[in-house]
Amino acid sequence: MSSKTEPTIHDLAKKLNISASTVSRALNDNPRISQKTRDMIKAAALELGYQPNTIASNLRNRKSNTIGIVVPLINRHFFSSVISGVEDVAFAAGYNVVISQSNDEGEKEQRIVRSMFANRVDGLIISIAMKTTKFDHLQLFAGKKIPLVFFDRIVREIEADRVVVDDFNGGYKVTKHLIEQGRKRIAHLTGPLNLITYSDRKRGYKQALVDHHLEVDEELIIVNNLTRTDGLMAVQQLLKLKNRPDAIFCGNDTTALSAILHLKEIGIKVPEEIAIVGFSNEPFSEVVTPSISTIKQPGFEMGQKAAQMLIEQIETKEQTATYETVTMPTELIIRESSFLKR
Repeated sequence: MSSKTEPTIHDLAKKLNISASTVSRALNDNPRISQKTRDMIKAAALELGYQPNTIASNLRNRKSNTIGIVVPLINRHFFSSVISGVEDVAFAAGYNVVISQSNDEGEKEQRIVRSMFANRVDGLIISIAMKTTKFDHLQLFAGKKIPLVFFDRIVREIEADRVVVDDFNGGYKVTKHLIEQGRKRIAHLTGPLNLITYSDRKRGYKQALVDHHLEVDEELIIVNNLTRTDGLMAVQQLLKLKNRPDAIFCGNDTTALSAILHLKEIGIKVPEEIAIVGFSNEPFSEVVTPSISTIKQPGFEMGQKAAQMLIEQIETKEQTATYETVTMPTELIIRESSFLKR
């Protein structure tokens, strides 16, 4: 055998003077082969430097033991927590995880998803990008009956399992808290309303105002992409109003932070003059001054659940006629940016 040639099962069989089928069964832990023989064959494989051809095996079995996960932004604590939850379950079940981010760009998401499809992932877990408006790339999975699970930002046009948080109740709790702090003019910075995540938070915000007999002023609702720059521009726009807000419910902690920094820079006190609440409980929200009130989402648990749902579909190979939507609760964390000590 040439030193440049990878050792094969047949090389192992010849070395041990046994059949290639026995070697194959032992390496795959077939119970028909005694533990003593399995251990002996595995030790010889290690000594010889044998590596199984997983690509060929996957092609034969039509299974890659790989699942894909696509998130908008890996550097956001919520999404990284979801990834950790997915990996926790997937690794224990013997699956590898391929992770990619869309950077909230629809075209990039399409390329990533098509690439994962071409590389035959066994299933896909995805939270769609802010700028995704077409879903042909996701229909590839649905059309070929490859398991698909949406989390956080979902697509109603495609039937699939979903894991979400109660965004309506999250928006309601934030607004109710601000009202209980005596705020009357509560603004809301929201992400694109084609995403159910943000439309549900907005509905919760509006319902809380209605329930507490406060006016819903569309002038106080600003839609943007919730970047740090968007947060700055939105606050500047709100401050130009003849009757400016006394509180701002921000669609994420990034815009909440940029709002606080700008207000401090121009001498407006937070929360005394304008209270601020974010969403997602990013790690920085607790350590900045003032610390940011926010909504905590169970990202890790959402990832675990999404992975469980996906792997169950892969393992059972059954296409269900009904799909499940799991809704997880949120938690309001009250900190300095919205709580005025009396």
